[in-house]
Amino acid sequence: MIGILVITHENLGQHLISCATHVMGEKLPQLNHLGVFIQDQPEAIFSKARVMIDELDSGEGVLLLSDIFGATPCNIATRLVRSGKVECIAGASLPMLVRVLCYRHEPLPVVIEKALSGGQQGMVHIQSAS
Repeated sequence: MIGILVITHENLGQHLISCATHVMGEKLPQLNHLGVFIQDQPEAIFSKARVMIDELDSGEGVLLLSDIFGATPCNIATRLVRSGKVECIAGASLPMLVRVLCYRHEPLPVVIEKALSGGQQGMVHIQSAS
């Protein structure tokens, strides 16, 4: 099973996981979050994330989800990427996370593809019926 670490600003990752748990209807293993707050030192967060990745990895890899490309959480996650072992996707959303959770028993490249499609398909312009 692919481990998932959500690295976001403040408590966004915690809230995404809470909502995903509600949608999925069960406690989800090998899933954790790491919030980055204004007072945090990036190197300390980086070190903590490395430990968390080791805890989440059962040998099949870890997918990192971050909120905003180019922001501190994503920059930290980018430094953690190890091709084929630890991968990262920016732009985390609830549809993306739920899709990842549904396919996390697949190989990491498949989970990445499902995450991207879940994020894209989760964006829908809803127009007025009248």
